[in-house]
Amino acid sequence: MTEQEILQGEANDIEYKEQVPANSRSYTRTVAAFANGAGGRIIFGVHNDDWQVVGIPHEQLFTDEDRITNAIYDTVEPTPDFDVSYQSIEGKDIIVVRVYPGRRRPYYLKPEGKDSGTYLRVAGTTRHAGEDLVRDLEFQGARRSFDDVPVIAEEVTEAEIGKLCEDMYQYALAHARNEVERGQIKPVEKKHLLAWHLLAERGGKILPTNGFRLLTDNPYFQSAVQCAVFKGTTRAVFVDKQEYAGPIYKQVDEAYNFVLRNIRVGMEIVGVTGQPVYELPIGSIRELIANAVVHRAYHIGEKIQVFLYDDRLEVTSPGMLVGGASLSDVRMGRSKFRNQGLAKAFAYLRIIENFGSGIPRLYEECRAQGLPEPKMQELYGAFRVEVYRNQNDLMSAIECQVPLVGTPGTQTGTPGTQEPNERGKDESLKKLRALLRQNPQMKRKELAKELGVGLRTVARYLSEMPDVRYVGRGSLGHWEVIDKDSSED
Repeated sequence: MTEQEILQGEANDIEYKEQVPANSRSYTRTVAAFANGAGGRIIFGVHNDDWQVVGIPHEQLFTDEDRITNAIYDTVEPTPDFDVSYQSIEGKDIIVVRVYPGRRRPYYLKPEGKDSGTYLRVAGTTRHAGEDLVRDLEFQGARRSFDDVPVIAEEVTEAEIGKLCEDMYQYALAHARNEVERGQIKPVEKKHLLAWHLLAERGGKILPTNGFRLLTDNPYFQSAVQCAVFKGTTRAVFVDKQEYAGPIYKQVDEAYNFVLRNIRVGMEIVGVTGQPVYELPIGSIRELIANAVVHRAYHIGEKIQVFLYDDRLEVTSPGMLVGGASLSDVRMGRSKFRNQGLAKAFAYLRIIENFGSGIPRLYEECRAQGLPEPKMQELYGAFRVEVYRNQNDLMSAIECQVPLVGTPGTQTGTPGTQEPNERGKDESLKKLRALLRQNPQMKRKELAKELGVGLRTVARYLSEMPDVRYVGRGSLGHWEVIDKDSSED
């Protein structure tokens, strides 16, 4: 661990101790919390207020190592994977305890018991896990999920099974992108529902699982989506609010349409056809809502929240990240599923296209539209993604004096523009790079005018250029072109 890393201060995966305290609970609870999450390190010999290296006296190193190791073995149940090492910084010795994400969750302090002694790491602090979160960790440790648990007290009829299969088949056909894809969709059968653990066989009987119920009558009060629009940037004043229950795949459509009704939209003219241009990347927004619905912890008594403020869209899903995943893992598209059966059903339904691709694509599309970078955070018992609306540059269509859809009068976009062919596209990309090098602050509507194309075409070009990125937020940010081959232009 470098001095530079230490001076960055405490984080969700790092905690500092000036010395090895006599009461081991002050660090063993953090060991348990790291094992229940994405892992982390405890550094002994660094002041936890100003992060100055004070060191551990050399003659105490081996004694302190034994104390730490014995405390973890004696106190944390089950014993987590960890190692202890020494390091010298500025001529001073420190002890580094590295704890790895655990597979036998929940990890807890034996003297306190599982219910009272289970801890989690949240926003750089170690916090006690409540009953719902302990149960979530138990599911993870048992390699189980809420959706595959059979509903023992209920029966399911062949008619109910057949109806769900037919409903899913018709939904998938309706959401296919083209006739070729429609031809590739096969009907769902009972064997598929059994393979996805949406049905379970016990003693010769077919039982519904929680996942089956979530896709049909959905009797669980907590499994709804709350949608709201607020005036300003806080929750003080409601403008509109709705709550959507019923089959969870239909909740995705209803929540998505709620967002579409409440964000700004212009119209781009491509040839003689008008196409809506939304202020947010709506394809990624739909998948963001879908991810919240399919991956949430359904045994937690909270509802998904899709809240729209003047400056942002906020999607909050009950349940923290699963299986030791970190925020950086999610950003890179690496994450684990909490409800695998529902995830497979949503993939069949064309609601989720490619597992793990939604968050990376959201970041890319926001960058392409010149929007601030989204923000992800783990809250206590929840996961939240914020997508920011551009307050300094509300929307390129608005800058062009384009009215909202339904407002008579002015056209939107760049009238009379045609979609370029492949050769024209290559020339446009070269010109686009040159324009961004000359003026990194150019707006999309200015780029569209220079290139003679529509706003959506500019946005698509930018999303297809891995060597171009937007740095900063709103009008205060700028474009960067990463030179790979200067002869390209």
